[in-house]
Amino acid sequence: MDSKICGVKDICTLSYILNHKFPPKFIGFITNYPKSKRNLNIQTLRALTKKKRANINYVSVLVRPDDKILEKIKNLNFKYYQLYDVKPNRAYFIKKKYRKKIISVITVKKTSDVKKYKLYLKIADIILFDGKGYEKSIGFNHNYLKGVPRSFKSMLAGNIKFNDNLDKFSKITDIIDISGSLETSGKKDRSKIDIFLKNINKIRK
Repeated sequence: MDSKICGVKDICTLSYILNHKFPPKFIGFITNYPKSKRNLNIQTLRALTKKKRANINYVSVLVRPDDKILEKIKNLNFKYYQLYDVKPNRAYFIKKKYRKKIISVITVKKTSDVKKYKLYLKIADIILFDGKGYEKSIGFNHNYLKGVPRSFKSMLAGNIKFNDNLDKFSKITDIIDISGSLETSGKKDRSKIDIFLKNINKIRK
């Protein structure tokens, strides 16, 4: 199982994650969602994404992105765009125009929401199942995913705790995406990050 740490805001936290013995495969930056306390301006995004490590992918988290924001970030070091509330035809357009890998987000509140993944199978490189809370990290019933085939790469988010028994998720997803649970008083907590990454590494063995 791989992992994604989302909502990184400062260079010290980013450096700690990049230099960790078991770093995540993905690091996410909130790009255009001011309602989130983790939202970043273009200058900060540019500064953070200049710092790189091999085999770690930077992800721009975008909510209904318009052409203006897409043009502003097109030359930043993002390999993936994580798209919320973006219809399949728009996601396909973004993928082709900006030559980025796409994480299409399916927000889940009820069982029928899960089936929307079928609309993105030919477009998305990864499909993320998340709760409806956006910046509030609201969970959902993970049993809804039991009927979803494992033939495509999937990611799971939504109120997952840093010290959960992560092994229980291995049958329903390939990647765990976590953000708020890694924070203490609104800031990323290195001790929680360390526990989470070590727990993910145990599953890999």
